[in-house]
Amino acid sequence: MTEIASPHISRPRVVVLGVQPGDPPFRIVEVDGEVVGAARSLTDVLALAAEAGVLVHDCDDPDLVRWVGGGKFHWTPR
Repeated sequence: MTEIASPHISRPRVVVLGVQPGDPPFRIVEVDGEVVGAARSLTDVLALAAEAGVLVHDCDDPDLVRWVGGGKFHWTPR
């Protein structure tokens, strides 16, 4: 397979990991492969990304943000 024929696999700049139990529950946020903090809401994700220099205008853009273990509205452990 040539490089041109290979599928494009994007690496989003922001990765929000699954919900961790806690009081309140939280999700770890990575920007460019580095942990930047713990978020307890979508607003926290946006603030952490901005502090790391990434402005998120569309949380549903899979090329920019990857949600692991639930989407942007999932903030409780399963």
